[in-house]
Amino acid sequence: MPKVTKEDALLYHSRGRHGKIEVIPTKPYGTQFDLSLAYTPGVAFPCLEIQKQPEDVYNYTAKGNLVAVISNGTAVLGLGDIGAMAGKPVMEGKGLLFKVFADVDVFDIEIDEKDPAKLIEVCAKIAPTFGGINLEDIKAPECFEVETKLKEMLDIPVFHDDQHGTAIISGAGLLNSLEITGKKIEEIRLVVCGAGAAAISCSKLYLALGVRKENIVMVDSKGVINNKRKDLNKYKQMFVTERDIDTLAQAVRGADLFLGLSTANILTKEMLASMAEEPIVFAMANPNPEISYEDAMATRNDLIFATGRSDYPNQINNVLGFPFIFRGALDVRASTINEEMKLAASKALASLAKEPVPASVLKAYNTDKLTFGKEYIIPKPLDPRLISQVASAVARAAIDSGVAKYPIKDWEAYRKSLDKRLSSHIKSIGEISGI
Repeated sequence: MPKVTKEDALLYHSRGRHGKIEVIPTKPYGTQFDLSLAYTPGVAFPCLEIQKQPEDVYNYTAKGNLVAVISNGTAVLGLGDIGAMAGKPVMEGKGLLFKVFADVDVFDIEIDEKDPAKLIEVCAKIAPTFGGINLEDIKAPECFEVETKLKEMLDIPVFHDDQHGTAIISGAGLLNSLEITGKKIEEIRLVVCGAGAAAISCSKLYLALGVRKENIVMVDSKGVINNKRKDLNKYKQMFVTERDIDTLAQAVRGADLFLGLSTANILTKEMLASMAEEPIVFAMANPNPEISYEDAMATRNDLIFATGRSDYPNQINNVLGFPFIFRGALDVRASTINEEMKLAASKALASLAKEPVPASVLKAYNTDKLTFGKEYIIPKPLDPRLISQVASAVARAAIDSGVAKYPIKDWEAYRKSLDKRLSSHIKSIGEISGI
């Protein structure tokens, strides 16, 4: 893949119609009669129907396929607190990915408000517009409060992707890595380097998958989170270790898994060398991981290595999750995205990586072969099977767990509809782009 330069990026975002997304009409508008139906007087009829039966909003408006990507710009990518407006390109990008991968429409909404209580209030007041809310780039620990409160207040899916997306994708990678190495999830020892939103959520999902809490050691910028620390918030307190260790070097010795959600080059070659046989390293600091791919490979030949980058094997990228999770949740009108749905997404991703890879995917990644193993533990983002596999799993989990308002009866027809939705959308993109 060519190196991304500042000039290329700025040109991409500014050329032609500025930005990356637009709103287009879905109904005819070429005649006076069309316009009379679209607005006045015809629009009054669906308004009155919705007044009588609020659920009819899903029949007469775009609500059921519309997600709000909401941020206050306090934790944008690896850039930090750069403000709501400066974070808008990221939110537009999220909208593009929602549309391209799962045909979900998005309004990106940047809110200039750092007070979590006020942010919650704003989100709750605009919620009637949307079928779901994707919270994005809100710093910890405030993000936990915002998501938790909104989930309590609203009857639509609310999902903070920075927390759960990374957890779901890396959870799939963990399941497959353990299968490859023959290790048992209840026996592995793991080190979580970082204690922000993603790290906390990953750790909680891993517990749900079968990891034992006593086998987790979490490390933040001040050292190991242990019972000597008096500066811990309630989220970090959940992962206090009883082991008498204080440093990352001590923590990784003999560990089976290193989960990095921290900063570049913090895991040394010596630390990696001290880990258990066939270690698993998820080094996901961006743009530069906790240890470089080159250094890791030069240190151990028995490891499974993943990053958040697209130029190395095993990219753990949230795009494998959020479009399809919302697709499934929207399609059954789920009132929330619960733990059952998250686990279903992880397991669906893990399962897909074991299936033969279509020729179209091999061509997209300019390779002759992708086979389940140490360099292929999770599917590629351009795999067209993701929408039917993951969205179906999420939808089924929503139904089984009792949070779906619109159950699916014919699953084969639903999966075919997902494939058709994607192929039709890709065709329309090609026509727009002239390809």
